Amino acid sequence: MDGGILEPSLYSVKAIAILDNDGNRLITKYYDEQFPTAKEQKQFEKNLFGKTHKANSEIIMFEGLTCVYKSNVDLFFYVVGSSHENELILASVLNALYDSINQILRKNVEKRSLLENLDAAFLVVDEICDGGIVLDSDASSIVQKVSIRSEDTPLGEHTMSQVLQSAKEQIKWSLLK
Repeated sequence: MDGGILEPSLYSVKAIAILDNDGNRLITKYYDEQFPTAKEQKQFEKNLFGKTHKANSEIIMFEGLTCVYKSNVDLFFYVVGSSHENELILASVLNALYDSINQILRKNVEKRSLLENLDAAFLVVDEICDGGIVLDSDASSIVQKVSIRSEDTPLGEHTMSQVLQSAKEQIKWSLLK
């Protein structure tokens, strides 16, 4: 690094995490080898949660990393980047993550709903970021891509609860007409 100038890089996200209100991992995805083992990752998450669960801010410099976060009811959403990363980029990823999850869960963003729709939540994370490179930050396009994938699955691969939920929705809409 000559004169403190950093090389531009597309790799802006080091991790995305959703933790519950006890600091336990629900969804995490790490994009580099800074925390190579699950034990180190969980320790980082525990320490990060300890620093942020009572704070009212939205950004923190923690262990040499820039972390942006948001909480809602019993969930904490985190996006982690390097200390040199632009906070606005990380915030746009965080907003895309939160808004997409919010739309998928029909504005019922809580742990139980997230666990019931965990497959869609993982797809949201994959649509937003791949290998640390931000792919999309528009919540409506992310939700559209995720919903297309869930509609493509054959009926035989749906769980019984998914089939019943689909039947309930069809009956509800037929009665409302």
